[in-house]
Amino acid sequence: MTDSAFVVVRPGALTTVQDLGRAGHAHLGVPRSGALDQPAHRLANRLVGNAEGAATLETTLTGCAVRLRRPATVAVTGAPCPVTVDGRPAAWGAAVRVPSGSLLEAGAAAHGVRSYVAFDGGVEAEPVLGSRATDVLSGLGPAPLADGAVLRLGRPRGPVPAVDGVPHRGVAPELVLPVVLGPRDDWFTPAGLRTLSTGDFRVSAASNRIGLRTEGPSLERARDGELASEGMALGALQVPPDGRPVLFLSDHPTTGGYPVVGVVPERYLAAAAQAVPGTPVRFTPLGRTSWGRTAGRTVPDGPERPR
Repeated sequence: MTDSAFVVVRPGALTTVQDLGRAGHAHLGVPRSGALDQPAHRLANRLVGNAEGAATLETTLTGCAVRLRRPATVAVTGAPCPVTVDGRPAAWGAAVRVPSGSLLEAGAAAHGVRSYVAFDGGVEAEPVLGSRATDVLSGLGPAPLADGAVLRLGRPRGPVPAVDGVPHRGVAPELVLPVVLGPRDDWFTPAGLRTLSTGDFRVSAASNRIGLRTEGPSLERARDGELASEGMALGALQVPPDGRPVLFLSDHPTTGGYPVVGVVPERYLAAAAQAVPGTPVRFTPLGRTSWGRTAGRTVPDGPERPR
């Protein structure tokens, strides 16, 4: 199997193996994990003929470089970046045939944060709880890429689809995040909730796969003290003691003791995954939900209808 593999030549700032995640294990304290920009991950897989759940490489800001030990069809999506094969320019956002022994490099992101590298057959890391995703919080899944590491590739499924072009939403200069208020918005004063919708927030450089941290004004609290730990959902907007919201992403903890002022619907999280430090953030409250208070409730995509 070592011949059907690649060797890491340059791991970059943080490159991990990701798929669609390990859903359904929050009761065990295990978050879903998986690709932060799932549309980009799915697209990369489709371009090389994989099922959308096949494992890809998720790079962070500086890309990565690998040397193939078998011929492979490769596609790079997500954050636009220069792609080269043995130093020669290759297409971004398209299927590229890479000969055995060649060096494939996804360079630094020109816009955005995370690029996705798919190989026909997918990355064949050992599954943990049904997923090959690297979870940086719990340590589950394969270790982040390191110099000299060898990762196996799966067997290609079949012919690569013919594609003339692919959609790319680009990276917006401002991150606009709808927020369904609750379950703990009553822990904040009316002035604090106004700050959430009008404050001058920016993406913090301390952001990571666990959460997008913000810089800017603090949300004024209506209560002292802290909550007993309660469940945390993907997209929860938690407010720690400094008053600056933190948006929980794929590797978030499954419980927490700081109040959640609202929840960002999942379809908006891919844009958050591509927001570089310093990007302006605007939160747009939509309404209120009783998420977290009633068993079995899910986060709605918009405000609840009046009863």
